[in-house]
Amino acid sequence: MKRFAFLFALLVLVGNAAMAQSDDPSTVDDGTFSAEDYRNNRHSGRSDSIQSQHKEIPRGLKVWTVDERFGDRKPAVPDTLSYMYMNSGLNTGLRGEYNTLGNLGAPRQNRIFIDRRQASEFFFLDPYDMFIVQPGDFQFTSTLSPITILSYNTAGNRNNGEDRFKALFAVNAGKKWGFGFKFDYLYGRGYYSNQSTSLFNYSMWGSYLGERYQAHLLISLNHQKVAENGGIANDAYITHPESFRDNYSEDEIPTILKQNWNRNDNQHVFFNHRYSLGFFRKVPMTEEEIKAKQFALKSQKAQEAQQAKEKARRRAKANGEQFDEEAYDKEKRSAGRPDDAAIAGDVSQVKAVADSVKASDRMTVNLEDSVQMANLKKQDALAKDSTQKWMKDEYVPVTSFIHTVRFDNYRRTYQAYNTPTDFYAQNYFNYGTAANDSIFDRTKHWSLKNTFAVALLEGFNKWAKAGLKAFVSYELRHYALPSMITPGGSTVALYNGDQTWNQHDVSVGGQLLKTQGKAFHYDISAEAWLAGNRAGQFHLDGHADLGFPLLGDTVQLAATAFLHRSAVSFYMTQFYGKHYWWDNNLDQQIHSRILGEFSLKKTRTRMRVGYDVIKNYTYFGIQNDRVKSGDNYLVQHNDLNVRQTGSPVNLLTLQLQQDFRLGILNWQNVLTLQKSSKEDILPVPTFNAYSNLFVRFKIARVLDVDLGVDGRYFTSYYAPEYIPGIGAFGIQETEASRTKIGNYPLLDAYANFRLQHTRFFIMFTHVNYDDGGKYFFTPHYPLNQRILRFGISWNFFN
Repeated sequence: MKRFAFLFALLVLVGNAAMAQSDDPSTVDDGTFSAEDYRNNRHSGRSDSIQSQHKEIPRGLKVWTVDERFGDRKPAVPDTLSYMYMNSGLNTGLRGEYNTLGNLGAPRQNRIFIDRRQASEFFFLDPYDMFIVQPGDFQFTSTLSPITILSYNTAGNRNNGEDRFKALFAVNAGKKWGFGFKFDYLYGRGYYSNQSTSLFNYSMWGSYLGERYQAHLLISLNHQKVAENGGIANDAYITHPESFRDNYSEDEIPTILKQNWNRNDNQHVFFNHRYSLGFFRKVPMTEEEIKAKQFALKSQKAQEAQQAKEKARRRAKANGEQFDEEAYDKEKRSAGRPDDAAIAGDVSQVKAVADSVKASDRMTVNLEDSVQMANLKKQDALAKDSTQKWMKDEYVPVTSFIHTVRFDNYRRTYQAYNTPTDFYAQNYFNYGTAANDSIFDRTKHWSLKNTFAVALLEGFNKWAKAGLKAFVSYELRHYALPSMITPGGSTVALYNGDQTWNQHDVSVGGQLLKTQGKAFHYDISAEAWLAGNRAGQFHLDGHADLGFPLLGDTVQLAATAFLHRSAVSFYMTQFYGKHYWWDNNLDQQIHSRILGEFSLKKTRTRMRVGYDVIKNYTYFGIQNDRVKSGDNYLVQHNDLNVRQTGSPVNLLTLQLQQDFRLGILNWQNVLTLQKSSKEDILPVPTFNAYSNLFVRFKIARVLDVDLGVDGRYFTSYYAPEYIPGIGAFGIQETEASRTKIGNYPLLDAYANFRLQHTRFFIMFTHVNYDDGGKYFFTPHYPLNQRILRFGISWNFFN
């Protein structure tokens, strides 16, 4: 409560400060910072951290993502938006589209299949996609002055609360060099027993953007420690609490497991660099570049004036005189002259200057007047100098040579000291300890991938309408799993160290793309694996978009399609653990998709239609018995198998995103329909909805306010069940214990604010909580009850 009181007092103080302001910062709504976003009020030219310095600070931040294969930069929006900021830290996703175990940082899975990421090689980390950022999604930075972004979200108390702290610092060393680091710490104690989460990330990056040479480096360190409780012992504690003689608080509800943990440690290094051959050409500066140069010239002039004043002050002191600063400033002002002032005294020159302002008038020139000719030449030189002043030399790359290297190192441990009797169906070996219920399943994996590419870039002349690229990749992978040995005369197998495997692949491919222009763009890429363990794989991807005006509106059409023939993860073919063990010979999975998008800008309408066909679909199937024991159920004979279906699985997706606005009233909706041809192996909810109703207004012209309620809902279905022993989601296969979830609306009420560079919110999640609700987003894992949350994010240049 003390922490909540402190945060509430802080919010009140910030609100009072907003009421006292009178200048509109005119911050752009896409979250980017630029020099023109700040007006000349009494604080705009000073440091955000030490206002007494009276030092003008240039402000500007750009971020971009990098293509993992070619190093192409794509502009992005930095994490500075106030819109939907209150939902950015929710485990259920920005619009409630994820199934989750309830606690902050717990594993999750997207219910919208077309938005679900492809399974990675080390799939144990896939459920933590809200925390682990892949190199292709990471935002590199370029800033005019050092910037720091601090964010803190909190809920609950020291026993059951959730906290997340993020810090980002970015700085440039000149125009070409950019550096930064990011710290992210998430700690969810858990409102239910034995479900705490502790996730840690530290990332460092650097970039060099020269004319011919460009490079990007990213180093990321991650640690995840998650307690596993196996779900609650009886769903009736949530759905029918009246059936029990005692009332149970959340932390008193019995759970299936205790003293069980999943630990993941992983490190990543990504480096991409390219060298380009090309030529220089003169082009006009952009408006932003002109303002930056004007700022630099103004700063240089002010610095020279300050140095002259200091020199005059020292000269007066050396001569034993009193320096009169007021007289000095007055003398300098009278001696000064505007840069564009005309020199009086010659009638013809004054007339020439006046006439030069009128571009439509023709000057009458007397060739015998040498003064007039001299002035005319001078004016031409000045005009030329003025034109050249705002021009720049642009390097136009024609051909690029690209190299990308990526190294990933993983280590996963599933550890348990108190496993219920008969919980697992199989016991393949012991670790040689006295406690037979102890588990220490561990696997290690690392991969090293190098890609070399050559690119003929688009746009270097009017005939180069598209870019063409070719590449070759080599990947080396290493795996380690436990092995076992059965001593002579014994029937019990024991752990016998680690068994290792090495795999490698060689692939080639190319890309044809057009990104320039306003109307039509396309991107077609292909990759085929020629040698190694994944020989026979191929990926074909295509995307095209078209924009055109129609009846005063802007229509955007886009189509995405792919055909992937992919080998499944090594861990789907081989996995050795104390209670899960398999050796499989699996076919490559063939997945094709066609996705069309249609959007209207003015009506704020967006539609998506997708159709997926998957052959040799591979998934986990989980079996277990739920046996009634008193008020609770015991989970027994838990077993896990890898399944692969030969017949195709079809999935149709229809999605409508429609936003309405009337004055300050806003209503935003995302409605999704999905239909799977085989619900027993690829289950999805038939209908999924998100709706956000809020009012948006300003207080004292500086404080942006969003007040509203948003809701999530999906129809009931047999959702995938979470498997603690493998850290993934699997299909419920035991008919007697299959459990449906869904058909429960979840409502949150919030107040979201932004004051210049400060975002903050107050939110009640699950405001419609009531006894007897079916608030499960994963079978047997209830969501948290009603919670008050706070969050604040502060962005400042220094």
